[in-house]
Amino acid sequence: MNDNDEIRISDRWIMSWRGEKNIVDPSRPYSWIVEKEFATSGSVEDVLTIFLTNRECPFHCLMCDLWKNTTDFTLSDGLISGQIEWVLNQAPDTKHIKLYNSGSFFDPGAIPPGEHKKIASLLNGFNTVIVESHPAFIGKECLEFRDAIRADLQVAIGLECVNINILEKLNKRMTLDDFTGSVNFLLDNDIFTRAFILLRPPFLSERDGIFWAERSIDFAFDAGVECCVIIPVRGGNGAMNKLAEKGLFNPPDIKSLEKVLEYGIEKQAGRVFADTWDLNLFSMCDLCHTERTDRISGMNLSQRILPGITCKCK
Repeated sequence: MNDNDEIRISDRWIMSWRGEKNIVDPSRPYSWIVEKEFATSGSVEDVLTIFLTNRECPFHCLMCDLWKNTTDFTLSDGLISGQIEWVLNQAPDTKHIKLYNSGSFFDPGAIPPGEHKKIASLLNGFNTVIVESHPAFIGKECLEFRDAIRADLQVAIGLECVNINILEKLNKRMTLDDFTGSVNFLLDNDIFTRAFILLRPPFLSERDGIFWAERSIDFAFDAGVECCVIIPVRGGNGAMNKLAEKGLFNPPDIKSLEKVLEYGIEKQAGRVFADTWDLNLFSMCDLCHTERTDRISGMNLSQRILPGITCKCK
């Protein structure tokens, strides 16, 4: 950790290592997908996820690369709801929808509050609406949006890591008390929560990365979270590349993701998913990569621990 003494994690330092943003169209989401997810009903159901194009998040987290598909200005009324309507006009019918906006849905600089009523009207017919938010933006706006939609509202919050030293270095501008306070507020108002948990953020070894991911799952469920999503930390945002050069960051191994997912499912405290995007980044073995990816996906969809993979790479 002595190598870290010369680094002062700050907005300025993080942003100084950035590359260029991608060119985005404010009238269109930068992506949308339909994926299967194990629902609270116990069945596997389709979920529509829309990745909204909007203004960059005011919090510059160390590990984040979502800024690459954001604008430098707040979108005018009608553009965000127009993005959602454009997707709904072509996407298959689903019961559940995620509106992810590379930041906080309730940040007025990202989603103009004047859009909430129109967005709510577009969501008529969904059973579940999932949005994401930093604790700083969780308040009465959540309740107003809950009342406007005719669906169950769930708010996803980035818990990231309950090692308080690591959490501070992530530049998250959030404490564990902020997290639990937000979860309690939402639960008191009949709004469910899911937590994003990082597997091996910077400054942790592989072994410690597993340990703190498991402790973060414990903390989230104890706080009242209904669902945990484990996200293996990847590089590529500039700052993470610099930390990797100094030996302060390495991506986790796919086998570690399997282990943490198994731990979470075995707790039987709520749903636990592993993020499966670009899993090839976390596997150095061509012999078992596909089998391990299929196993992780199978455990996501069944919420059961499936037979392990045997490979000589162990």
